[in-house]
Amino acid sequence: MKRVFLDANVLFTAAHNPGGKAALVIELGVQGHWQLFTSAYAIEEARRNLQRKFSRATETLEQSLPALRLSSHRQGMPQLHRLSGKDQPIFQAALACGATHLLTGDLRDFGAFMNRPEETHGVLIQTVGQFLAE
Repeated sequence: MKRVFLDANVLFTAAHNPGGKAALVIELGVQGHWQLFTSAYAIEEARRNLQRKFSRATETLEQSLPALRLSSHRQGMPQLHRLSGKDQPIFQAALACGATHLLTGDLRDFGAFMNRPEETHGVLIQTVGQFLAE
């Protein structure tokens, strides 16, 4: 079964646009199509950005959290060279939970690693759209 790790921007988008693709990923995970993971680090970033930009959507984020299993990064875990320091904990938390996929909309930082599991310790990094198109 796929183990799907959600980055903060996917959580943000799902909460802000409950009829969109990111929310569909969560809904299908709840239905048992795959296992859903995220980290406290990602949740806090999503929560902070929602409170700043779309405070009403914070409640939607909170309602989705019981569907997600938590993972966390640990010291000494592999890192991706050329990935910004702020994104290393996201990647490491995905590794820690044995994620098959890391979904993100952060093309600036993760774009060079998209669809290249041979370079990302076997984790397939994709956008939500790419993942759903599989």
